[in-house]
Amino acid sequence: MDDGDGRPSRVLFSVFEADFRRGELRKRGLKLKLHGQPFQILTMLLEHPGELVTREEIREKLWPRDTFIDFEHSVNTSIKRLREVLGDDATTPRFIETLPRKGYRFIAPIEALTPVPYLSKNSVGHLTSDSERPVAEQGQSAVRDGQNGLAKSQHDIREQTVSEIAEKRRPGLQELWIPLLAVVAASALIAVLVGFNAGRLRDIWFSRVPPAAKIQSIAVLPLENLSHDPEQEYFADGMTEELITDLGKIAELRVVSRTSVMHYKGTKKSLPEIAKELNVDALIEGTVLRTGDKVRITANLLNARTDRHIWAENYERDLGDVLSLQDEVARNIAEEIKIKLTPQEQARLSGSPTISPEAYRLYLQARYHCYKRTQAGFEKSIQLFQQALAKDPSYASAYAGLAETYGLLPFYGGASSQDVFPKAKAAALKAVALDDSLAEAHAALGFVLFYGDWDWSGGSRELQRSIELNPSYPTAHHWYAEYLSAMGRHNDAVAEIRRAQELDPLSPLLLAIGEEIYMNAHRYDECIENGRRGLELDPNHALVHSNLAGCLFGKTLYEAAGAEYIKADEAWGLTASEGLALGYALTGRRSEAIRILKKLERGSNIRKRVSVMEARICLGAALCTKEETLNFLEKAYQEHDAYMIFLNVHSAFDPLRSDPRFQDLVRRMHFPQYVPHSN
Repeated sequence: MDDGDGRPSRVLFSVFEADFRRGELRKRGLKLKLHGQPFQILTMLLEHPGELVTREEIREKLWPRDTFIDFEHSVNTSIKRLREVLGDDATTPRFIETLPRKGYRFIAPIEALTPVPYLSKNSVGHLTSDSERPVAEQGQSAVRDGQNGLAKSQHDIREQTVSEIAEKRRPGLQELWIPLLAVVAASALIAVLVGFNAGRLRDIWFSRVPPAAKIQSIAVLPLENLSHDPEQEYFADGMTEELITDLGKIAELRVVSRTSVMHYKGTKKSLPEIAKELNVDALIEGTVLRTGDKVRITANLLNARTDRHIWAENYERDLGDVLSLQDEVARNIAEEIKIKLTPQEQARLSGSPTISPEAYRLYLQARYHCYKRTQAGFEKSIQLFQQALAKDPSYASAYAGLAETYGLLPFYGGASSQDVFPKAKAAALKAVALDDSLAEAHAALGFVLFYGDWDWSGGSRELQRSIELNPSYPTAHHWYAEYLSAMGRHNDAVAEIRRAQELDPLSPLLLAIGEEIYMNAHRYDECIENGRRGLELDPNHALVHSNLAGCLFGKTLYEAAGAEYIKADEAWGLTASEGLALGYALTGRRSEAIRILKKLERGSNIRKRVSVMEARICLGAALCTKEETLNFLEKAYQEHDAYMIFLNVHSAFDPLRSDPRFQDLVRRMHFPQYVPHSN
């Protein structure tokens, strides 16, 4: 059957069948998810096999000149998608040959499924009409009727007769009836066998097609910035994170975090390779283009196990409506992978407010700088969050980001807990008041209640609420693991940090936190293993080196621990720190260690959070007495030092635990219950 203009309605090539009427591509009878521009380009190539189809011809047919899109990139992306579905290779093509700077040519043999002149509908009855049905449609009908074997027989006969008739003379009626009678006989036999399930034959046939495995984990690869403007990279990265956040609200789905997927920005690895490394069932890739206050997103969903595309869609909105756009994408993906959203999840993925385009731009820039995890990055981030809030005072996510940034400052130098935690708490409370369903807001509030106010029950409550709202938010699991560790609930803490690491498998930071969790539990071998994995991901990660040093110290490997403390200081780019002092002391450079500590005591600006750290260094390196160490801890208590939360569990303080002054400090911290360290 053709489309009325002499063009065949279906074409066979290799194991594929393209149905132009239905806009479908099948492989061995199974429909592939190939839609939009990639399928349209395939159609153009198949209509002109062996001929050059220029890029300009593709543009004129598919993208009018006033279309809001980067044409060159879109063609490249469509051809790439098409090759992935066909299993083709640009360097050694079997199907699509690239002619540089010109266009493309389809080089594989094809077979057009056109009607045969002498086979009228009256003469061959159901054979002709059934052979013209799509292969996938035949398969569905066969399953419904319990006759999938018959469908395969008809398909095989149809393929054979079409190719032979095209090359041979017109046969007589007797020759035509032979295959028809064979089909009728096969139909009768199959019907009997299926009806009685003879020898359980029907069950055997049906069992050969396993049900599709449910998609339970997914990763959103970095959306490609179509503007090709490096200044717009923050926008593409921010849109990637927003989509990850929305998908993370679906409890049935494990969503890999931003930190891990950013490792694949600009990668040449294949999608199946990436999926295997991230241990996910499906991948999303796409593009983003912002022009003024307009934004366009393309999203493509790939089944990682079968390397088949499941779904693709384009979206174009005003920048102020971008949050509702992200909600819509997440809902569409959930629908495609057959996840039934709860009413609560439906609510979280609906009704996102319209925001000021300028506020949204500033928010994404602030997030971009916050992820640098440097003092300068945090300071720039705070400025941008404040500017975003000046544009839109009701922007809850900006308040949550501001709270997180303030809360992290004491851990990266440049601020004291007393200075910034009140600001972090005020911003977090405002975020929760504006949007109680925002997981980031509850996590930031839990963090500041726990580290800043030493409000154990409040911190636990808010962190658990954050996890409930977004089970795939690794930061909430990370902070909750630290809370559990500080409370002496070591097994629970280990389970929680492992969950965070599953969600962010390529994060050296979370492996460093894992070191800390295992160190507090006195599980030093597992601590060292986390450190080894962290250094494989980032050999210069300062916190990984620092916590690895603590693990080695716990195993009394003092010289090796000292070497790691020195490496940590080098990675931080510091010339004097408490860690370096301890490193020198443990490697026999005692006088240099004392010189550094004295410099820190004179009020050096290099690192302002020295109270608890000085106590640990003095005690660990025997650079001061127990009395002097307890004086440092008393000072830390008065200054509300954030690291005091680990007083109960950190192995450095084990020699002090029987001292009455130390026990009094523990009592004044009002821990829910003192749980001695255990495995």
